[in-house]
Amino acid sequence: MKATEREKIQTIFDKQRIFQKKLKNSTAADRIAKLEKLRDALEASTQELYQAMYDDYRKPQTETDIMEVAATIGEINHLIKLLPGLMKPKTVGTPLMLVGSSSEIRYEPKGTSLIISPWNYPVQLTLAPLAGAISAGCTAIIKPSEYVPNTSAYIAKLIRNTFREDEVAVFEGEADVAQALLELPFDHIFFTGSTAVGKSVMAAAAKNLSSVTLELGGKSPVIIDSSANTKDAAKKIMWGKFVNCGQTCVAPDYILVPRSLQTEFIAECRSVLEDFYGPEAERKQSADYARIVNERHFNRLKGYLDEAVAKGARIEIGGQTDATELFIAPTVLSHVPLDTKIMQEEIFGPLLPVIAIDSLEQAIEFVNARPKPLALYVFASDSQATEKVLNETSSGGVAVDDVVMHLANPSLPFGGIGPSGCGNYHGSYSFMAFSHEKSVLRQNKLLAVGQVVYPPYTGVKNVLQGLVKKII
Repeated sequence: MKATEREKIQTIFDKQRIFQKKLKNSTAADRIAKLEKLRDALEASTQELYQAMYDDYRKPQTETDIMEVAATIGEINHLIKLLPGLMKPKTVGTPLMLVGSSSEIRYEPKGTSLIISPWNYPVQLTLAPLAGAISAGCTAIIKPSEYVPNTSAYIAKLIRNTFREDEVAVFEGEADVAQALLELPFDHIFFTGSTAVGKSVMAAAAKNLSSVTLELGGKSPVIIDSSANTKDAAKKIMWGKFVNCGQTCVAPDYILVPRSLQTEFIAECRSVLEDFYGPEAERKQSADYARIVNERHFNRLKGYLDEAVAKGARIEIGGQTDATELFIAPTVLSHVPLDTKIMQEEIFGPLLPVIAIDSLEQAIEFVNARPKPLALYVFASDSQATEKVLNETSSGGVAVDDVVMHLANPSLPFGGIGPSGCGNYHGSYSFMAFSHEKSVLRQNKLLAVGQVVYPPYTGVKNVLQGLVKKII
């Protein structure tokens, strides 16, 4: 990185720290106006966005509309609606020993924030956290992913045309830019990406004691109970797995299906994929199927597939690849050895192992023997089976009889647990992610029971302290 670029980063960071003092006491109306400006800028530039995302990895326009534009606008509108109420101080109870006093929680901005966003949903996963930062009254510096250069340039242009750089700024570039930003003492860092990089971000944040929100990933399982409707499950899973060419942090990573239903389930998947993307031999021509983001990820995924097949995995559907187009067909595999990389690493691509199991208990044990995932999905007509899975597993979130769609409800917090992340956002939780909950106690000078704790501890104070112990 050039010294001039590092100096520019420092200059803008310093400007934002100064401007943050003004933002601290901004009103709900002030913040709503900025959220509306962000929303309107996105709506006015969708044609430019469609082209940028197509150029980066042949993203279908409808997918961009649903997963990027609509999702982001919905998030912003939800925050606009809630913000006046979210900003109000919250009165809380006061114990008897503090009789006469009152207590409340006030929400103040954490301060200067850094948002490092990923390449798979680059607009939604940049602007939704930014909306949270704006709603909380924070300044923000954004580092979009270099893996999608056209969309990164689009984001940079949108932000620079909408905000002053002392409030919201963008720095494009390679990993060295992110590293330079992480050296600065931000008040809060919001990172979306892989677990491995998340560890590095958390380590960098620790040097400055910056708080973090880490939205990571992991191997999100699907448990299909023997009571499930396999046709319904197949349709939903095939969409959730292969939308965006499988490059979704909460995409189903592997399927656990009863051995007796495996053949039936795979047959349903084959039928659904033909409806979605046409005959298997023609899927490369489908206008509704995206591409792998770059050669590095193509080679990684091709390596997973080749290793699995070499060790005995059976390709049930798909398997076709074309390096010149970064194309990997929607692929379903069976008989996948558990020691293969496809079963050890997060796939993040259009490869789907189907694992036969003999009982619901075995499926739960399989999931619990692995790191806690970002999402877990269960398909069952038997409500007791569903409750068993909910009660006996741990994950960032769960969808029952569906996949991915829990993200669409802004009233639900979205985030991981353990290796799949820490902290959450969406809706009011986005406001909270960038806010500090400040405790305020107002003491009544005439009825300050707390004065019994002052020395000397003699006479009537000992009696009063004895009474206090009984009532607390």
